[in-house]
Amino acid sequence: MGPRRSCDDLPVTSPQQPLEPHHHAPDPGHGHGAGHGAGHGHGHGAGGGGGGHGHSHSHGPAAPVSRHLRKVIAAILIPFAAAVVVGLAVLWPGGTPAHERTGVGFDRQTEQGEVVSVEHVDCKDVNAAQVPPTGDTSTPEGREAVNSQQGQCEKATVEVTSGPDKGRRFVEIVQPDAPRQLHEGQGVVVAYAPDAPHDLQYSVTDVNRKLPLALLAGIFAVAVVVVGRMRGVMALIALAVSFLVLTYFILPAILEGSNPLVVAVVGSSAIMLLALYMCHGLSARTSVAVLGTLISLLLIGLLGSLFIGWASLSGNTDDNTGLIHGLYPEIDMSGLLLAGVIIGSLGVLDDVTVTQTSAVWELHQADPGMGPRGLYRAGIRIGRDHIASVVNTLVLAYAGAALPLLLLFSIARSSMGTVANSELVAEEIVRTLIGSIGLVASVPVTTVLAALVVSADRPASGGGKPAAVRGGRRRRAK
Repeated sequence: MGPRRSCDDLPVTSPQQPLEPHHHAPDPGHGHGAGHGAGHGHGHGAGGGGGGHGHSHSHGPAAPVSRHLRKVIAAILIPFAAAVVVGLAVLWPGGTPAHERTGVGFDRQTEQGEVVSVEHVDCKDVNAAQVPPTGDTSTPEGREAVNSQQGQCEKATVEVTSGPDKGRRFVEIVQPDAPRQLHEGQGVVVAYAPDAPHDLQYSVTDVNRKLPLALLAGIFAVAVVVVGRMRGVMALIALAVSFLVLTYFILPAILEGSNPLVVAVVGSSAIMLLALYMCHGLSARTSVAVLGTLISLLLIGLLGSLFIGWASLSGNTDDNTGLIHGLYPEIDMSGLLLAGVIIGSLGVLDDVTVTQTSAVWELHQADPGMGPRGLYRAGIRIGRDHIASVVNTLVLAYAGAALPLLLLFSIARSSMGTVANSELVAEEIVRTLIGSIGLVASVPVTTVLAALVVSADRPASGGGKPAAVRGGRRRRAK
């Protein structure tokens, strides 16, 4: 396949497909009518255990599934969903544990501020940096100190606009070579250090980016809704639910000391069930995608446990992970690394499994006489193109995230073997390869499941009725 599909993509309905599968016979589960479009109608939920009435937003109209098949799928998914609910109930945290702030990195008390005025002064007059007493400029620190005393510095007056000290002002000196310059009227984030001297308690740590980020998020939401319509709305709701699960369950549960791997498995399973069924409807097709995603996640978890332990990856490789380990030493950092691999792979996995399942369903509708073997062969040909695109996507995404680190190794003229062996890069290599293996495996697994299910998906009332419905479809298409 060419472009990747996600849950907010619109289906392309061929002319041979009906606008409503139950058009010729009255039924309590009858949809809203042909005027509502192919992707919007009431149907029987495959995962509900027999005849449940669900609001479907699947990729296209699917033929009604047999009662026996609904029972088989429900027998698998209902216990799994029940186990996820039990896991959520058992592991649900009481909230993020409180601790005394260290004043290091992100663990600082911050408030909002605004730059009131900026004036240019000679750097020597404000002692922007201290030259080493020996005058040694052979070191990078010495050269930086000398350079910082040359030229014009910015003397910014900043006013605190939130918190108990709202209205208080302080001075911030910005050196000419600083990566972040300040200007009048700019919103900033200020850090508060209660133990410091009064004049040094506040300092600028970052700029306020809330407006551009909120505007960008609004543009994204509008684009998704305009193109995806109701499917796009459901995709945004599913995205919000995923963030809620991550924020209120996964992160606090890990901080409380629960096993990160178990928390990630339960949380990812909850996200998978909610997002897939909300985006694609309660149907046999979605249920097959759920099963394919679940099997692939299990494979990723097993491979991750094996190779993270074998490669002796601690998960404690930078200042942020070191701070987490210092604040909460009971957290298993290698388990946290594995949890990140599982959660990070989930987003791409459901894309692949939904696309493969939909491809097999469409192939079956185009040629109902095609058996499971033929469906698998045709579906796997589509899947090979998808594999090539998503694996390349994963590798480039991780390489882009680690680009500054790779530049440092390039500056140091380190060999590829040395770079790959360092724990910082080895983590990304293991993360990329394990996720890619799971993605590659998800294609044949999901294709096999979809081919078997759709081939067995025959109405229980006999063969005459489907033929008549298909004939009606052809006449209506003409």
